[in-house]
Amino acid sequence: MSSRFTEQETETYYDGQDEIYRSVWDEEGSVHWGVFDDNTGDDFLKACSNLNDMMVEKGRINSTSNVLDLGCGNGTTAIWLNNDRGCHVTGVDLSGVRVDNAKKARTRLSQSAQDRLAFEKASATELPFTDGTFTHLWSQATIYHVPDKETVLKEAYRVLKDGGIMVFDDLIKPKTDISAEAQKFVYDRLLYDTPFNFESYQDTLKSHGFKILEAHDLSAHLKNSYILLAGRVPTDSSEHAEHYAELAKSYIETARAVDNKELGWGFYICQK
Repeated sequence: MSSRFTEQETETYYDGQDEIYRSVWDEEGSVHWGVFDDNTGDDFLKACSNLNDMMVEKGRINSTSNVLDLGCGNGTTAIWLNNDRGCHVTGVDLSGVRVDNAKKARTRLSQSAQDRLAFEKASATELPFTDGTFTHLWSQATIYHVPDKETVLKEAYRVLKDGGIMVFDDLIKPKTDISAEAQKFVYDRLLYDTPFNFESYQDTLKSHGFKILEAHDLSAHLKNSYILLAGRVPTDSSEHAEHYAELAKSYIETARAVDNKELGWGFYICQK
């Protein structure tokens, strides 16, 4: 199954939406969901940081790691990862606007940090790297956007070294019967579709040669993320007032879709 949307549509969408995302999600430019616990409470940004920490730990990333950040966006997480672990990180993204933002952010770092960071515009289905380049592949809220997900997984496997670890999250579809509301406010709005539920995603990873180390259904955290994001949408902007109102409604409908098992969130750690 392939999405009816194209990578070009996704690129155009994210090239034009950076300002909106910064005003709602994270002013630093990070765009991913959060994992909530007693330490985060209902603080969305703390929950996002919690996901980063969880991925670093479960992905076994340290100062000797050479990481590919697939879907790096504005480079926020890649820069954090570089600083937190002292590892080399290469970020790729389909959005030229966001890659340019990442490159600009890189220039504001120390020379040693810059030497460990690189950003490049590229498709996840055609990675410009030789076989076995990276010890780790890291990806947040990215693969669901790519119409040809099978090729993404093949490419991920190809660019990893033997024994390399892929740690990533992705949206899943727990059931195939989707309501008109979920189709409009989730799938069409995000320009995506997926053939994978939580279990079939693992089967597909195995079919491409990966060993599953851990798999977690984080759908409850996805619901909470969107409820909190709806509350973060500005209500006093004259320039974007109509768009923001529609966005808040979409976020509430997205949370409802999770409740209805029409949308889910999977987190996977696998090894080549």
